[in-house]
Amino acid sequence: MRPPPNHHLAVPRWLLAPALLGVALIALPVIGLATQVPWDRFGALISSESALAALRLSVVTASVSTVIVVALGVPLAVLLARFAGRWWRPVRALVLVPLVLPPVVGGLALLYTFGRRGFMGETLRVFGIDIAFSTTAVVLAQVFVSMPFLVLSLEGALRGMDQRYEAVAATLGARPGTVLRRVTLPMVLPGLVSGVVLAFARALGEFGATITFAGSLQGRTRTLPLEIYLKRVDDPDAAVALSMLLVVVAVVIVVAVHRSPAGRGRAVRVKEEAETR
Repeated sequence: MRPPPNHHLAVPRWLLAPALLGVALIALPVIGLATQVPWDRFGALISSESALAALRLSVVTASVSTVIVVALGVPLAVLLARFAGRWWRPVRALVLVPLVLPPVVGGLALLYTFGRRGFMGETLRVFGIDIAFSTTAVVLAQVFVSMPFLVLSLEGALRGMDQRYEAVAATLGARPGTVLRRVTLPMVLPGLVSGVVLAFARALGEFGATITFAGSLQGRTRTLPLEIYLKRVDDPDAAVALSMLLVVVAVVIVVAVHRSPAGRGRAVRVKEEAETR
């Protein structure tokens, strides 16, 4: 039986104090939120018509945006990981801009690009396409803010993988597409899954870019974060309950993925198959 990884590494005891402080800074606000939830009315508050409509819209748009992020972000991550020329450096920097950009600024950028007076929006209107303040705008805003999470996660996994297995597959006559599909992606599946989950969670909680670019129209653009923002004044109890619901959904998604051994098991099997050939 193989020993667990890093079993021999000594950890300085002084790391415990700042680590516990970091956990506390994350856990205490969640606990504080939980103490304010009217648990006796929790079910009724989160099952109102407006809350269910917002939750449904959030889940649907986040799912659609995640599919788009995977379709566009995986090829981008592969190219960024495999090519290190000077032309790719500004591309990488541009892809990571939404991570540090205030969401409202991203919303303004989208509005002045795809809005009715945007340089692309005016062209699209000629063909009868109006994106701003629609459900499509919600999806675009979510894609804009969540794609860097998948690209960054997958690129790091690709850079850290052992490329000898790809080389072996190539020498055996496998086409580049086959190598990518049968060797590369299975080996970095844990990183890919983590990136997908982070992208979905980020899209589910998106607020700033959405309200700036898509507005807040019930049933069309009012996602759950926007519903919470509106409820915080008129119905604080509902806002707290919906906030707790969003926290629970996010925690369940992240825990479920990190507890699943499927990704790690598949990567190990790919390595073992390559070593036996």
